Amino acid sequence: MKEGWFNDDYWILCEDQSEAERITRQYGISQYLPGHFIVGLKGWDDFILCDNTEHYFMIPTVPLDVCQLSDFQLPSDTLRLESSPDLAGKIKWYIKPLVFGGDPESEGNMTWVDMESHQKLVRWWNQKYLELKQKV
Repeated sequence: MKEGWFNDDYWILCEDQSEAERITRQYGISQYLPGHFIVGLKGWDDFILCDNTEHYFMIPTVPLDVCQLSDFQLPSDTLRLESSPDLAGKIKWYIKPLVFGGDPESEGNMTWVDMESHQKLVRWWNQKYLELKQKV
C-alpha cells in the first residue's frame, strides 16, 4: 500500500492487482459487491472500487450497499502522495458509524486503527447493517 496526502485528502492505494485482490478478500467485499475490488481508500471514509470493466466507484466503508455506489474518476494528475509519518499505517474510524447515527464532528466518536482492525470493523458493521436491512 502507498499512502499520503494529495490535495486535501489522505489516500491509501493498492500498489498492484495482487494487493488489490488480497485487500478485497480481507474486507469481504464480494459478499456485498460481487465483481468489484478495492483500489484504495480516500479520506479514510470511502473505498475506491473498480469493477471488471475498469469502471471506478466510490462507496462509504459502511454501508457497503450497492445503492451507495457513486461514479468516481481518479484524478488526471499523477497522484504524488505527500507522506505523513504520523499517519502512516493508521486509518480514521468513527466508533459509531455515521449510518448508525454517529456524529462526524465529535472527537469522542473518532479513533485511529491499523489496517487489520479496520478490516474487522468494516466487516462487523456491514454485517450489522445487512442484518438490520433484512429485518425491514
